[in-house]
Amino acid sequence: MAFIIRKLSLRKIFAGLMLVAAGAYGCGGGHAQAKRYQLKGKVVAVNKLEGTATISHEEVVGYMPGMTMPFKIKDRAWLETMAPGDKITATLVVDDLQSWLEDIVTTSEAAPDVSTSSGDAVATAKPGDEVPDFALVNQDGKRIHLAEYRGRSLLLTFIYTRCPEPTQCTLMSNNFAEIDRELQKQPDRYARTHLLSISFDPDYDTPKVMRSYGASHTERYSDETFQHWEFASGTADEVKGIAQYFGLRYFVDSESGTQQVIHSLRTAIIGPDGKVFTVYSGNEWKPQEVLSDLIKACEQTTAPKPAASAKQN
Repeated sequence: MAFIIRKLSLRKIFAGLMLVAAGAYGCGGGHAQAKRYQLKGKVVAVNKLEGTATISHEEVVGYMPGMTMPFKIKDRAWLETMAPGDKITATLVVDDLQSWLEDIVTTSEAAPDVSTSSGDAVATAKPGDEVPDFALVNQDGKRIHLAEYRGRSLLLTFIYTRCPEPTQCTLMSNNFAEIDRELQKQPDRYARTHLLSISFDPDYDTPKVMRSYGASHTERYSDETFQHWEFASGTADEVKGIAQYFGLRYFVDSESGTQQVIHSLRTAIIGPDGKVFTVYSGNEWKPQEVLSDLIKACEQTTAPKPAASAKQN
């Protein structure tokens, strides 16, 4: 494609048309508003089936802080040669709806030096499992326990307030906002449900930050009471406990010795009985689909009395 564009330039055929073609090429085929950022980091995992590579990257200047997360690879041929431990530089292309990596350059290491396991055994939650009474701190600085929400269907997800990716945290929060608005139209169901967004960046996402982030997504700003949709975090260990329970993974970079969460997506519904109703992986779920499941959880499970521990905190 690049060769064709250069050839057209030499022939000087319709400058305006050439600019349109070049824009379509440069923006991934019609993404005229796409922005480009330089990304540098290390490959943690490769998923050929989904066409993604999980990368522990440095700060993407002008876009987001360093984190570890999966990225779509535009040219899947790179997935055949890419391996955990490789150093990588690439162009991160972002538009309003999606993002991907292109212009990739990798450098293979003599031996992979990234462990994709934190060393802890992780049991992923399954429908019917009793959910432990995880403790967190909400946007008001108040200590909360999951047992407090028994008697209602609880919808939870994991976010990172500094993550601007359109297919990651931004999408999760926008979807939750839509679900929250729909439930407001149904007072009875609104009273029998609760939403909880959990940050796995506790060092940055303080209660004050979470409160500001949450109020902007509910669009109630200073009038927001957070009675139906809360935003919470906790200590690193507290967040790790609930994140791993719902299937998020941590890895230890043997070069730096630091442990990081792999920024993938998990959303779950816990029934009024305190048991897992369903877990969604990834970002393909739709608000109406989850809203329907949330209502089903209200109707199909028997709610026990709130746990004593919840009353004491």
